[in-house]
Amino acid sequence: MRIGIVCYPTFGGSGVVATELGKALAQKGHEVHFITYSQPIRLDFFNENIFYHEVSISSYPLFQYPPYESALAGRMVDVVKHANLDLLHVHYAIPHATSAYLAKQILKSEGLNIPVVTTLHGTDISIVGRDPALSPVVTFSINESDGVTAVSRDLKIDTESAFKVNKDIEVIYNFVDLTRFYKQEKEHFKRFICPNNEKLLVHASNFRQVKRIDDIIKAFAEIRKQIPCKLLMVGDGEERQKMELLSRDLGLSDDIRFIGKLEAIEEVLSVADLFFMPSEKESFGLAALEAMACEVPVISSNTGGLAELNIHGETGFLSNVGDIDDMVKNALFILKEENLPIFKKNALERAKQFDVNVIVQQYEAYYHKVIDGLK
Repeated sequence: MRIGIVCYPTFGGSGVVATELGKALAQKGHEVHFITYSQPIRLDFFNENIFYHEVSISSYPLFQYPPYESALAGRMVDVVKHANLDLLHVHYAIPHATSAYLAKQILKSEGLNIPVVTTLHGTDISIVGRDPALSPVVTFSINESDGVTAVSRDLKIDTESAFKVNKDIEVIYNFVDLTRFYKQEKEHFKRFICPNNEKLLVHASNFRQVKRIDDIIKAFAEIRKQIPCKLLMVGDGEERQKMELLSRDLGLSDDIRFIGKLEAIEEVLSVADLFFMPSEKESFGLAALEAMACEVPVISSNTGGLAELNIHGETGFLSNVGDIDDMVKNALFILKEENLPIFKKNALERAKQFDVNVIVQQYEAYYHKVIDGLK
């Protein structure tokens, strides 16, 4: 198949999933065309089946805001026609599904019918899509897509309850590349961070309020009273400075390290003992899955799609949002020497169920279903 993939090219979960999906499809022999405003962060290797098409935006002074949606639709039309695409797969409803609808109508006027699959990732439904100004557009764009997928059952339920959706939504989970995310021998790195054999706790995110990073720091303060440990905070965002100040106020600066964005996060996860994800809302929890693939158990909130990934009492524990005491209790239980190896083994076995090769087959089958439905 010749597939066009439209996504945000950033570190966010939807862009990462879209890029990794495209790479996996290309390795299976499909021709993949990425269409976005800059090269995706994870598009980090050459493959003869991968093509990148940049969206150029007019700087005409009449526009107070650049008309990205229109420029994107025009670029989709161009790529569909000249690359002879079989299908467009757009990730994140706004503005990608809307632009895809416009492109589809333009192509239809020229006698071409291009199937469009929209994948919903989370905040496009739970935050952006609930803006009263955007809600009708999101609803229309979903209903006009030829196929719609969601990355968890919870997100599917949220979408169906928040919008008047008349489309069947297929649940296709996020995935992990087990050839990249696995426990590597990095003991020298562990000794550098934990010179006295302390336990290493890790968190990775875009440091937004919804991630509840202060819960991690407060929980760490209590865990540290019971066992020697260190905390690595991977990522960046609006909450970082505030969290660094909180660490100082709690006297934890010597044991918490903020290391910013890190592309090779699997190297950190390889030496971690526990991963924290206490988010207020997560449609799936891709960072937690990547940790599990590296044999790291997870302490997470019991919200969104996390309960579909993190099996309570097996791969880690689930706590109610904001229940720091419960998170501390569960973390201390996992970190006991007799328990930690069992949880690590269970985490890896669970991650294998989300192997990229398994999930890509589901996408391929869904593509064929959508294409066949338009014939």
